[in-house]
Amino acid sequence: MDPADLIDRYCAVWNEASPRMRAEMLSSVWADGATYTDPGVHAAGADELLDHIARMQSRRAGSQVIRTSDVDHHHGLARFHWKALAADGTVLREGIDIAFVNADGSRLDRIIGFFGSLA
Repeated sequence: MDPADLIDRYCAVWNEASPRMRAEMLSSVWADGATYTDPGVHAAGADELLDHIARMQSRRAGSQVIRTSDVDHHHGLARFHWKALAADGTVLREGIDIAFVNADGSRLDRIIGFFGSLA
């Protein structure tokens, strides 16, 4: 699988309003037992990540997460820059994520996120 496609499908999960669809979308990219970690949360497994996404969506209705860079990848690792945009397009937050991709390239084993841009 193309790493950029995998990452874009993952980002789309953050933008999906329907909890049922969000869970289905995540199951297509998230490995069993995968983890998500950023400065504010550590989510182990799909259910914890889905709960975190729901909380984020409730705090910023109509927002979306978009990938804003190419996906740089090698040896089962990928990195990409992203922005969270308010419904009016205002940048709410930006950062860089490091993704650990499973051996066959079809699912994410781990995401580690950092907020802000690098100096």
